[in-house]
Amino acid sequence: MLQASKLLPQGQGLASVLLKRAHTVELDWDVRQKSRFDVTDSAGRHLGVFLPRGTVVRGGDVLVAEDGSLVRVLAAPQSVLKITHCPDHGTPFDLIRAAYHLGNRHVPIELRPDHLKIEPDHVLADMLRAMHLIVQAVDEPFEPEGGAYAGGGHGHGHAHDHAHDHGHAPKPAGSLGGIPVAVQAKPHVHGPGCKHDHGDDGHHHDHHHPHQQQ
Repeated sequence: MLQASKLLPQGQGLASVLLKRAHTVELDWDVRQKSRFDVTDSAGRHLGVFLPRGTVVRGGDVLVAEDGSLVRVLAAPQSVLKITHCPDHGTPFDLIRAAYHLGNRHVPIELRPDHLKIEPDHVLADMLRAMHLIVQAVDEPFEPEGGAYAGGGHGHGHAHDHAHDHGHAPKPAGSLGGIPVAVQAKPHVHGPGCKHDHGDDGHHHDHHHPHQQQ
């Protein structure tokens, strides 16, 4: 049995020609949410997949076998409930309400702009129909939303590097007991103790300093 212990999300970094030549394997959601499983690819090879615990495999990801060969994962069609809003008695906002109630029940949901998908559940189907939503049983790939803090998510590989230097505060110029301390420049005050010539240093003041008579 050939082992595969490396996963490239969405084939990241691979040339398109390599992706086209790669063997494929169709996996439903029940298998793809596991980190260890056995499969047979399109070339008839038996693969033992051993990924880091907690890894979720998405359609379009690529497995790398121990011999260096590539296996592209396809999300297999499976039985799901497809939920759409009723154009006659509802609005697209009904899908947001449905997602809220399904989320409260910790149901895996695939979110799309015009529909939702969940795994078959007749109780939830009745609840959704009571909310004037259209529920249809279909066979389609299922890609439920990942957790907000889950590593990988949908495997889009978005790397946001926010290195903003807003300059809201002065840079620390000293320390007090090991704690950085920002040193503010003292404001200049004109007065009897001022020991520079205001008229000859390149910036002329067009105003007069009244002096009190002693």
